[in-house]
Formats: sequence, structure tokens, C-alpha cells
Amino acid sequence: MNKNLISQIESLLFISARSMSVAELSKAVKKKKEEVQEALEELCREYEENKRGLRVIRNNSQYQMVSSPDNSKIIAEFIQGETSGELTRPSLEALTIIAYRGPISKMDLERIRGVNCSLILRNLLMRGLINYQKSSQKEETYYSVSLEFLRFLGINDIKELPDYEKLSQDDSLDRILEEE
Repeated sequence: MNKNLISQIESLLFISARSMSVAELSKAVKKKKEEVQEALEELCREYEENKRGLRVIRNNSQYQMVSSPDNSKIIAEFIQGETSGELTRPSLEALTIIAYRGPISKMDLERIRGVNCSLILRNLLMRGLINYQKSSQKEETYYSVSLEFLRFLGINDIKELPDYEKLSQDDSLDRILEEE
């Protein structure tokens, strides 16, 4: 089996905040679906046999990397702290950008912030502060604030945010994104 292909698929599943189909993975690694399917089965087998802290689960043709059910208690305790504690500065920055510029793609958010935002997005999703929607035309995921975010701030509409009209229409970010 092609260990490089397995490694690539493993990395994609690890950084993805959602499940991925065989077709998506196949397109990303530029391999035939059959090769990707075989590599996925090998990857699932390796995690299961070695009793690792991670697993790859399958639902029809969708695959996702998850934590091992054997570690559910320690993970629940850790997540309780992660989702109930204060937001970090990077999380607040990302949430602010999503609030004022959403719906926004992960790629645009990362270009604005200059860093990978996968873990931040995952944390904000787990807290229920943002939602995502997959675009069928561009094959990208777009993020926007959730009703929980509005409820938490005690506002009825995103337009009630301070200087929303001015900041949401500011074209300086658009110019930055166009330059790249």
C-alpha cells in the first residue's frame, strides 16, 4: 500500500473540521477513488489494531477522524473546560471577522489572519457560536455567526453590533484578499 497516500489522507482528515467523502479526498490527493478507498480502509485498520487515541469512522461514503471512544471520559472533562472557559484572543479575532464579514470562507479567514484557523473554527463550532454551510458551486465551506452568538451578546440582529454598517462594508479587507 502507498504509505504516502495514506499519510496525505490522514493529514486531510486531521485538519478537516467536517467529514470528507471519498470523492473529495480523491480530488484533493489526485488519485482514483478506488486507491483512496483502499488507503482509507488500511488507515482505519491501522488505528483500530494499534488501539490509538484516534479513529477514522465511516458513515456511507463520508469519513472523519475522531477521538477513540475508549478515551471519552477524559475528553469530556477536557472539552467541558474548553467550551466553558473564556475565548482566547485568536478565537475572538476570528469570531469578530466572521461576525463582520460573514459568511466567509476558511481560506479568506486564514488570509486575513495570516494563520491556520482549523482548530479555532472547530472550537467556535463546538461552542455553538458559529455555523457553517458548504457551497456547492465553489466547493468551499462558509462560516457565519449563529443565533447562539446573537443570544449570548443579547442582540436580535447582527446589524446591532457596534459600527456594523461601516465595518461590514469596509473594502480594505477586500483589497487585501484581491492582492493575494
